[in-house]
Amino acid sequence: MKLKLTRDIFSDTYTLGKLSVDGKELFVTVEDEDRKLEAGEVKVPKETAIPRGTYKIDITFSPKYQKKMPILLNVPGFTGIRIHSGNDKDDTEGCIIVGMSRNERTGWISESRKAISILYPMLFEAHDKGEPITMEIV
Repeated sequence: MKLKLTRDIFSDTYTLGKLSVDGKELFVTVEDEDRKLEAGEVKVPKETAIPRGTYKIDITFSPKYQKKMPILLNVPGFTGIRIHSGNDKDDTEGCIIVGMSRNERTGWISESRKAISILYPMLFEAHDKGEPITMEIV
């Protein structure tokens, strides 16, 4: 399974994007500010989106959320980067928040739990089949 997160709205405090699954755009995302870490810029803890790149995804138990969740592996300078629900950049500390719609002016995304209820079963099924799961962030 291949996920692709295309960042397209950049503000001083948040980054919005669109998330495709196997080539089909299904969700919107919100992350912290994109500080272009892959270009050598400096990370601000709990206020920085992860670097662009391609990451493997695994399904592991999250002690914080007390359930199995997707996690991005080997993210340079970050640990514990998960895909989860929320509404704005205050709900992420580097993680990727998914939703169904967004307000580009405020950085607010809506129907996050609905998005998770669609995305997680897809990811869990691929994981259970042993299918590799990756996310490309551009």
